[in-house]
Amino acid sequence: MNERMRFFKNGAMLTAVALAMRTAAMLFGAFVSRTVGAEGTGLYTVIMTVYSFALTFATSGISLTVTRLVASAIGEGKGEKVGRVVRSALLYSLCFGIFATFLLFFGANFIGKFVLGDIRTVLSLKVLAFSLVPVSFGSVFGGYFVGVRRVGFNAASQVLGQMIKIFVTVFLVVRLSSGGVESCVMALCLGITLTEIIGFLIQLAEFAYDRYKYAREIAKSKESEMRDVAGTALPLAFSAYVRSALLSLEHILIPKRLQDGGESGSEAYASYGLLHGMALPVILYPMTPLSSFSGLLVPEFAKDMSAKNGERMSRVASEALNTTLVYAAVCAVMLYSFSEELGYAIYGSYEAGYYIRTLAPVVPIMYLDHVTDSMLKGIGEQVFSMWVNISDSVLSVVLVWLLIPKMGILGYAIVIVVMEGYNFALSFFRLRGKIKFKINVFRSLIAPLSLTLISSGVTNMLFRFSGRFAPLVWVIFKMIFCVAATVFLLSIFKLRLEMPKKEKTM
Repeated sequence: MNERMRFFKNGAMLTAVALAMRTAAMLFGAFVSRTVGAEGTGLYTVIMTVYSFALTFATSGISLTVTRLVASAIGEGKGEKVGRVVRSALLYSLCFGIFATFLLFFGANFIGKFVLGDIRTVLSLKVLAFSLVPVSFGSVFGGYFVGVRRVGFNAASQVLGQMIKIFVTVFLVVRLSSGGVESCVMALCLGITLTEIIGFLIQLAEFAYDRYKYAREIAKSKESEMRDVAGTALPLAFSAYVRSALLSLEHILIPKRLQDGGESGSEAYASYGLLHGMALPVILYPMTPLSSFSGLLVPEFAKDMSAKNGERMSRVASEALNTTLVYAAVCAVMLYSFSEELGYAIYGSYEAGYYIRTLAPVVPIMYLDHVTDSMLKGIGEQVFSMWVNISDSVLSVVLVWLLIPKMGILGYAIVIVVMEGYNFALSFFRLRGKIKFKINVFRSLIAPLSLTLISSGVTNMLFRFSGRFAPLVWVIFKMIFCVAATVFLLSIFKLRLEMPKKEKTM
């Protein structure tokens, strides 16, 4: 199997798994939103913001580090180095994971009372603390499987983990729902902790099997790769710490600044839950295939950098960016056109649909930025990405502070749009300075946007059954029809463009 086929096979496998998991997660999220309400969703989202910072500290850039070092070792023909990298990474993760656990567990009272300003968050934070070491170890194994390009192991553990999470969490939420919002949110957090522990055990078993199968002939070595691991991970970790701290501050500020603008506590959490807990997951859902393939670009570019294969990097970058732009343009129009129906069918909320429509225009920039960032990481530009992300977060905090009291939750939507454009512009031009690539704006953006608008308009004319009475299955059917019509029109458009070339060669 050649490199291109291997890349697409791995990407397709990751995409299928990720889509299944993201779909299950969205339906699960809809169940949670309908069970705990907008206020509970907002409270849970704020807790997860603090937990996200603790996760960032626990993992400290280790997954990407392992992927890059393992891929580079294989590219240089030093297979014996792989085991040493993983061993050193596990020790690194153990130190950071334990420290993060102690910080979150013993700091939960202070964070809940004085940072979040809601005593209901304390028990949930303490429960989540016990998941940090398993997650840290799991990040090492996840990075290893991507680096050696055996993503099937990652896929299997993710599917099992998601199934377990849904089963355990639904059971806990149903059992504890009578205790009110606090009990429901704690049940969600307990489900996460139990799932992460089980997921780590699954990954450990997969890693042991993989090393037994593929590395028995490699001589064992007691040498350490800690210097390389720490040297690569710590710059990433520093960036992640600062960015995650600023993101946490930003999301903690949102409900507080909404209250400063005149909303009550429950109203503030409900508004935040609508935008960040309901609308944003729908916007990010179609990015699942891009996340799968862009993650695989990191070892590809790391390998090409080691081999100094600039021509291949240019070709891959051009293909990746143009394909992403076509896909993102189609997704943006569909999210915009079917926003009301999606909001009501998934969450039973027209307000969620309004925010989906508000964020839809930023989808092409958001998706392109994600792929661009992966390529920058692959060529070792993580320090640049660090400063871009830090400046992005600082400006976001400033804008949240200034806009939300005057504009309400719509101010936060504006912050998302503005900062996505800022982040993408800096990353895009940095990549342009390192790798020569070409983007055809007409073929990759204008044409897909126009043709998808036509398809969505025809779809809405043919299938008028919508809004309050549209079940999720009906909305999905309409969107599938729209996608099919768009693909048909894009195929005709592509053939028309290629016809003159074919006539010349005859």
